[in-house]
Amino acid sequence: MRNIKLVLEYDGSRYDGWQKQPGSNKSITIQDKVEAVLNKMEEEVVELTGAARTEAGVHAYGQIANFKTNTDLKTYEIKHYLNRYLPRDIAVMEALEVPERFHSSFNAKGFQYVYKITTGEVPSVFERKYNYYCFHKLDVSLMKKAAQSLIGEHDFKAFSDNKRMKKSTVRRMKNIEIKTGINSIDIILEADDFWPNMVRIIAGTLIEIGEGNMAPEYMEEILASGDRSKAGETAEAKGLFLMDVKYE
Repeated sequence: MRNIKLVLEYDGSRYDGWQKQPGSNKSITIQDKVEAVLNKMEEEVVELTGAARTEAGVHAYGQIANFKTNTDLKTYEIKHYLNRYLPRDIAVMEALEVPERFHSSFNAKGFQYVYKITTGEVPSVFERKYNYYCFHKLDVSLMKKAAQSLIGEHDFKAFSDNKRMKKSTVRRMKNIEIKTGINSIDIILEADDFWPNMVRIIAGTLIEIGEGNMAPEYMEEILASGDRSKAGETAEAKGLFLMDVKYE
């Protein structure tokens, strides 16, 4: 049996996230859409595994997924078939044959996300679906200072919305960059893993610091407290993109 790896790009605006939700007849996910086309291609049930469980409304430049198949189709034929039948807001950028033991989620060593913010006097009509618009001018120097407190291995419980989290919330934040344009701010985060909403809570906290509602030194107190209520609001999903999944 062959193991096929896919690199996917998608606009998550109209989807309930990546992962299908068993028992729900109303949810529409990226996994549902891709599996439906694979099932049609294979004429049998295909199970697709994704590296990152992106949330409802979150986008991706580089989601990774894999599936097992007995098809005789070449990888470029699989790619072309998927792109022919998938909706236009989901695209397969690459299809590659990988070793049988490759697992897109278990083998992942890191994830990189970007949270996109726009500023300026008037919100852009064309960017409204893919950026968080901030009505206030942000002090990026304060945001950068606060972000440094998150680098390294920490317990990120304060940045998780899941109150019933039983697994360890310790994660290693490898890097945070904050890049600015004329009317844009990109917060780029890379860690060994992220919990649901973690990036958006960090982004929301950094936005509040940039607005002057929190001192940058307060980030260390939030981190040490493990208390979600001390962190900022969860930033809107539409500004978040999965950029890359890292493998050895």
